[in-house]
Amino acid sequence: MPKKVVLACLINFLVAALMGLALRYSFLEPIELNYRFLTHAHSHVAMLGWVYLILYVFFVHYFVPQKKPIYTKLFWLTQGTVVGMMLSFPFQGYAPISIVFSSLHIFCSYYFVYRIWKDLSIKNIAVRILAKTALVFMLLSTLGVWCLGPAVGLLGQASAFYQIAIQFFLHFQFNGWFLIAALALFFHFLKIENSKVFQRFYKLLVSSTVLTFALPVLWFIPQKFLIVINAIGIFLQLAAFVYFIKLIQIRLRKYTEKASKLARGLLYFTLTCFALKTALQMVTLVPEFSQVVFTHRNFVIGFIHLIMLGIITGFLFSFLVNAMPSSSKTLKIGVFCFLLGITLTEIMLALQGGLYYLKIGLLPHYYVCLFLFSTLLPLGIFLISLHIYRIKWPSA
Repeated sequence: MPKKVVLACLINFLVAALMGLALRYSFLEPIELNYRFLTHAHSHVAMLGWVYLILYVFFVHYFVPQKKPIYTKLFWLTQGTVVGMMLSFPFQGYAPISIVFSSLHIFCSYYFVYRIWKDLSIKNIAVRILAKTALVFMLLSTLGVWCLGPAVGLLGQASAFYQIAIQFFLHFQFNGWFLIAALALFFHFLKIENSKVFQRFYKLLVSSTVLTFALPVLWFIPQKFLIVINAIGIFLQLAAFVYFIKLIQIRLRKYTEKASKLARGLLYFTLTCFALKTALQMVTLVPEFSQVVFTHRNFVIGFIHLIMLGIITGFLFSFLVNAMPSSSKTLKIGVFCFLLGITLTEIMLALQGGLYYLKIGLLPHYYVCLFLFSTLLPLGIFLISLHIYRIKWPSA
């Protein structure tokens, strides 16, 4: 796992975090960039420049024994498309240049799946199943992207078809590709073997991932049968989480005994967020509240950040920290800042969302506090990157 590719992923993450900080600042003072365009840039760089590429690095490092030059070349080609999105989305949003770069990223991901599917060498059956399932969900999610053009041409951006296509991509990226890939790596480190408990967990996980897509569809096509499908998916998800705890509880103790204190803290934070996500989705069983979640932006952003930062990035940072040959005050402060930033911003978003729902109004100094708390995120990422830059990093 070369240092420079890890740093490239973290720099992408830092840029995405700074874009997010600019979005928060725009509520205090006007900024020259278009808010919507910058939002597109922020989300694309965070998802495709950070999560996608660091998963790429981890998958190649741990699941492909014979490292081939094509993976390095493909990484930097993909990184080039991310830079293209960084430089185009903030200034033009979805336009010819940004669409070309985002499309090239998708084609790079297709080639990555083609190559790694042939080169995967995972003896652990459970891990192999999860890794391949994650890759399938990644491919599946891109169908939503290819539907955007026809949706705009036929019905326009305000149509349910267009909005559902976006939600399809996001749902199966976050809950399919990102989350299941992180779980594949987690099970790899814990050495979770194939068993009846794993098979039940896997079937419940995949089924719930598919069925809970009914909720975002329900936002645009209100139908009672979608409420039922979402409810089934949520109960299956809860059952999957119960089996997940059964699978990891014994192995987790052994893993955390060997892991560094910092990696252990990160992992427990991540698992707490995972449990919180499962609990929060149970609330959407109440039809009234499921609509409230969609109409109040604070809840949507808070939930997306809970998955993206608390769970997925939490897992990835814990793996990264555990792979580091040494620690430092810089690293510890960086991780602390990042986790504190997540916690404080999530609390602020949840509180303000609740006040909007109760029609009370704004928290005192809400936007100032949210901006100040958000500065902890890029600061944490910068300090983690600085630590990695300074240390002697093993190349294999």
